[in-house]
Amino acid sequence: MSETEVRLPSRRGLLLTAGAAIAVGAAIVVLFVLPAETGIDPTGMGEATGLSDMANPDAARFLERGVQRKGVFTPGEKMPSEAGASDYWTYDLQPYESIELKYVIDKDQPVSFEWTASTPVNYDMHAHPFDGGEELTESYSIAKADHLAGSYVAAFSGIHGWHWQNRGFETVHLKLKASGAIKGSKLIDRGGEHDRALTPETP
Repeated sequence: MSETEVRLPSRRGLLLTAGAAIAVGAAIVVLFVLPAETGIDPTGMGEATGLSDMANPDAARFLERGVQRKGVFTPGEKMPSEAGASDYWTYDLQPYESIELKYVIDKDQPVSFEWTASTPVNYDMHAHPFDGGEELTESYSIAKADHLAGSYVAAFSGIHGWHWQNRGFETVHLKLKASGAIKGSKLIDRGGEHDRALTPETP
């Protein structure tokens, strides 16, 4: 009875198999895991399939709550004039970076604003009251755009502002102008929350 020769895989074959497995794993991460877990969507697959929305599962609930408000946000083509404090802020948003800028505003107080981006970014215009915190967040506009302007009247005393996310490979230049009954400002980035001084635009 003859012995059957067993041929072991060559080193090259093992390397090719391992490389293919790594490539498949990386593709799964890029196409599905990153959009769902972090909102990072380099291929656009997350936005096409709705996986990107999973990065903030509360967004729909916050928006549903906010759009029921009347007279809070009135969009416009340009920033209307509003007496009070003024602020001017610019920021270079790196690829797949996000940032929030918020204002401290009392209930029923008005603020006008206009922001622009060098290329469209994902944004969420939202607010939450001092009493109740982020669980009572309301969103008034969630979209992808390179410009937003209008008048805003605070529905409650609290923190009011915008979250921007750059889901592309190019740096995006953000510019924001605001005026009105602004009592303070905060930035929220990867390093946490920071107080910032209002900076009027220089002529």
